[in-house]
This record gives sequence, structure tokens and C-alpha cells, in this order.
Amino acid sequence: MNLGIKKISEKTGFTLLEIKVITFLLVIFIAGFVIKSFWTSGRRSAVNYDYSVQDSLFLSIDSPDKGDVTGTSVKDKNVDYKQEVLDFRKPEFNTNRTNTLPAEKSIDINKAGKNNFEKLPGIGPKTADKIIFYRDKIGRFTKLEELLRVKGIGKTKFNKIKKYLYIEK
Repeated sequence: MNLGIKKISEKTGFTLLEIKVITFLLVIFIAGFVIKSFWTSGRRSAVNYDYSVQDSLFLSIDSPDKGDVTGTSVKDKNVDYKQEVLDFRKPEFNTNRTNTLPAEKSIDINKAGKNNFEKLPGIGPKTADKIIFYRDKIGRFTKLEELLRVKGIGKTKFNKIKKYLYIEK
């Protein structure tokens, strides 16, 4: 057996292990084909479906302007697309949060609590906690730009929220 494999190896240039793997795969493939062909033949029969009703409904509408099966014209439909889009959105997890923005220069960054920071656009509970933690660590903010040192606040987010913040001197 090994002598035959060695001769095949010399002629093809494959290693002994490669020839054994190829032989194994061929045997498994042939066995699977034989089982599929002879064992399962005759067990399944093709199911023929009659789509003539659906085809007639589809073919009865020859242009998009004619309407749908109910006879309503596509142009006559009043669809609130914004509402349809909102219906498919995932619900927000924090439902008690209001989306109203605070007044400009209304939040003192050195006295504000977590709820005040969460009213700012793009600031969630975790970022609010990080701001308060950083404020407690440094003592107090001396200028608004120090917020850029808080992880989670970059230039873009800072530019969105800075008009709502001030520092009482």
C-alpha cells in the first residue's frame, strides 16, 4: 500500500500526507454521492404549486400608477413617511429623558449635577458621570476647554455643548 502511495508521490510531486488527505476526501465524496443517489431516490416527490391566482393579480396591474389590488391609486395614497420610519426605530432605553435643550449659558459646569449634564446634546449618563468625576478630581473647572480632557468629549461634542455652559467666577 505504502509502495503504491510512494510511486504516486514521486510522479505527482505531492507528499505522502497530501496524497492520504486527497484519497480520504475522494472516498468521502464518493460515499456521500452514492448514499445521496441510491438511498434517498424515490423518497421525495416534487411538489407543484399553482400560482395562477397570484399571477393574475400581478398581471392585472400593468403600471405603478394604476393602483394596487384594492383599487387604490398609488398617487391617491397619503402616507406619512416620517411616521413610518419612526415606527420601525428601536425604542430608546432611557425613556424618562427629555429631549428639550437647556437655555444658553444656563448650566454652571462647577455646580451642575448629573441630570443637568444629561440635558446637553450627546451627553449620556456615563459621560455625565465622567465629567463629575473629573471635576471632583481637579477641584473645579477654570475654563470650559478643560472639558476636552474628559474621556468621551471631543472637539465636535464640545462645540455642540459649550453654548449651554458657563463658569461662575
